[in-house]
Amino acid sequence: MWSSFWRSRDRFSLDELRYLIDQLQKVQIVNNDNKNFVIEALRSISELITYGDQHDSNYFDFFMERQVMGEFVRILMVSGTVSISLQLLQTMSIMIQNLKSERAIYYMINNEHINILITYSFDFRNEELLSHYISFLRAISGKLDKNTISLLVKTQNEEVVSFPLYVEAIRFASNEDSMIRTAVRALTLNVYHVGDESVNRFVVKAPQADYFSNLITFFQKQCIYLNGLVSETLKNPNSHTTTAIVNAVDEIEDNLYYISDVISAGIADVGRLITDNILQLLIFPLLLPSLQLDAVNDIQIGASTSLYLLCCILRIVKIKDLANTIAASLFCPPEAFVSDSETTLKGYVPDHGHETQQTENKNVIEVDGCSNNIMPSLSSSSPVHLEDIISKGVSRLTLRDALLSYITAGDDLQVLSSLRMLTTLLQTKELDATMLDALGILPQRKQNKKLLLQQALVGEDSREDQFFLSGRGFIRDGFSCELDGYLQNLKVLDALVTLFCRSNISPETLWDGGWLLRQLLLYSEAEFNNQHLELLRGLYKNYTSALLEEARGTWPDLLVTVLCDEWKRCKRAMEAPSPRKELKCMFLPLDKPSFDDVLPSESSFVAGERMCKVVKVFVLLHQLQIFSLGRALPEQPPTCPPSKIPENSRAGNAGLDVSGPKLGSELRLGQFSILSLI
Repeated sequence: MWSSFWRSRDRFSLDELRYLIDQLQKVQIVNNDNKNFVIEALRSISELITYGDQHDSNYFDFFMERQVMGEFVRILMVSGTVSISLQLLQTMSIMIQNLKSERAIYYMINNEHINILITYSFDFRNEELLSHYISFLRAISGKLDKNTISLLVKTQNEEVVSFPLYVEAIRFASNEDSMIRTAVRALTLNVYHVGDESVNRFVVKAPQADYFSNLITFFQKQCIYLNGLVSETLKNPNSHTTTAIVNAVDEIEDNLYYISDVISAGIADVGRLITDNILQLLIFPLLLPSLQLDAVNDIQIGASTSLYLLCCILRIVKIKDLANTIAASLFCPPEAFVSDSETTLKGYVPDHGHETQQTENKNVIEVDGCSNNIMPSLSSSSPVHLEDIISKGVSRLTLRDALLSYITAGDDLQVLSSLRMLTTLLQTKELDATMLDALGILPQRKQNKKLLLQQALVGEDSREDQFFLSGRGFIRDGFSCELDGYLQNLKVLDALVTLFCRSNISPETLWDGGWLLRQLLLYSEAEFNNQHLELLRGLYKNYTSALLEEARGTWPDLLVTVLCDEWKRCKRAMEAPSPRKELKCMFLPLDKPSFDDVLPSESSFVAGERMCKVVKVFVLLHQLQIFSLGRALPEQPPTCPPSKIPENSRAGNAGLDVSGPKLGSELRLGQFSILSLI
C-alpha cells in the first residue's frame, strides 16, 4: 500500500488531498514500517490546506468533511514516537499561521481537538519537541480576538474556569531557553491585548496570578546574577566579564520592557499585581536595603547594581504609584514601610464587584504614627498624598542621604550610579512635583511654578489644594516646610559642588554631575550661593594653574587643540536633554585601566592622559563659571576669565579674536598663547 504513495500525481490537487487522508485513516498503529509515510502525509496535508486556503475553498471543505482534526489526534494517540509528535505539531503550526480565511480559522479553533492537543502529555524532555509545542501555542495565540478567544475557554456562570492555552504556556515562562521564554511572553501579550474582561479576571485569580510573582522572582535572580558579574569585574576586569555584563543587562532590560508591554494592555488588576510584586519581592527586600551606608555584609546585591536596577525600573516600567513609592522610600526611614501581615499576593483578589473583600489597610505606609495609602487603585485619578511622610519622614538618615554620601565620598562607580539615580528621578514624568521637592531635586523653574500655584490656591475653598498643601504641612507650618524643601535642595547642591572638588573621580563622571547641576538651576534667576561660588572659583584657579603646568609639560603643542575639542564636547554634554550615555554604560568603564596602572609616571602616554584629564575638568569648571553668571556658553572657549571680559585682553594682544580661536587659525603655542585661553 505504501509504495503507491510514490506514484506520479498532481501534487497540488484535491485528488492528492483525498488520497492522503484516505491512507491516513487506514493507519491503525504507527510503527517503523509506516512511520515515514505518516510523517510525509502530515507534512503534505499542511501544504495542501495552505494552498487551498489561497486558491480553492473546496480543499478546506473536504478537510472539514472528513474531520481530519480528529484523525490528527488519533494518529498522535497510536504513535508514541517523538518524530510523529514533532511533525504533527509542525503541521498544526503551519496551517494555523498561514490560514487567512476567517471561516477556516474559526473551524480550527472551534474544535475540542485543539484543546486535546494543547493538553496532551508530550515528552518535553526532548528540547526540539518542546520548541515545536511552544511554537504551536504561539501560532494559536496569534489568531486570538474577542470572538476566537471565547472558543478556547470554558465558562461557568459567565466566569472563565479553564483556559488551557494560557495555563499550559505559562508553565514554561522561566524556561532556560530564551527563545521559549520569548515565545511564552508573546503569547501572554496576545492574550492580554484581546481585552476580554472574563479572561482578564481569570489571569489574576489564583493560581494563575502566581505567574506575575514568578516573573518578578525570576527577574530577581537575574539581578543577583548581574551583581555577581559586576563584583567579579571589579576584582578582575577583562573582556569576558564585560561581555557577560552587557548580555545580562540586555536581558534585564528586555524583561522590564516585557513588563511594560503587559501594563500597556490596560488591565488594572494586572497592573496592581505587578506593582505589588515588584515592591514586595524586589524593591523592599533586595534593592533598597543595599543602599544603606551600614548595609550588612551578607547583602545580596551591591549599591551600584541596585541603583542601576532602580533607574531601569523607573525609566521603563511607567506606573505612577510605583514611581512615587520608590521616590518616597528614599526620604522615608526604612521602618516607615510597614507591611500588612494579612496581605498575601498568592491569594490576590481582584478589585471588582462582589470580590472586593481585601483588607482595607493594604499598601499603607506608617510614619511616626501617621499612615498614608501610597498605592491607591490604579484606576483612580486621585493623586498620591504623602504630606505626612514629606514633613515627618526626613528626621533621620535616609536613603537620600546615602545617595549624597556616595556622591561626596564614594568611588567612581558609586558616584556615577547615584548621579544617574537622581537624574532618572528628575526625568521621571510619573513623579509628582511634591516628590521631587522632598528629594531636593525640584528644578528652580518648577519650584517657582509650584509656589505660584500654592499662592493661587491659598484662600480658595478647593479640595485641589490638598495636592500641595496639607493641613499641618503648608498652611499652619508653611515656613518650616518651605525651609525644609530649601535645605534639602541645598544638600544636593552642596554634594554636587563637593563632587567637583574630588580629584579621584573621572572627568566623565564629573561632567554628569555638571549636567545635573545645570538641570537643577536651569532657567532660574537664582544663582549659586556665595559659598558655592567661592568653592567653584577656587577650583577654577587651581585647575588654571594645573593647565599652565601642562603648557610647560610634554604635550604643549596639542594643548590648544585638546582644549577646543573638549570645550565642544563638554558644551554638548551640558546642553543635552539627557546624560551622555545609556544606563548600561554605567558598568563598562570598569575594564578600562588608566595608563597610570601599567606605565611609569614619566611616560609620555601617562603625561598625555594626565593632560586630557586636566583639560576636561578645567573646561567643566570654566563652563560652570559662565553658567553661574547666567550667560550662554559660547561655541569656542572664551579667551578671558568668565567673570570679567576687558576690551584690551591678553587674547587681543596675542592676536586672537575674543570670541575664541577659529579653525585654521595660526596660534603661538607658548605660555602666552595658553594664557590667552584661560
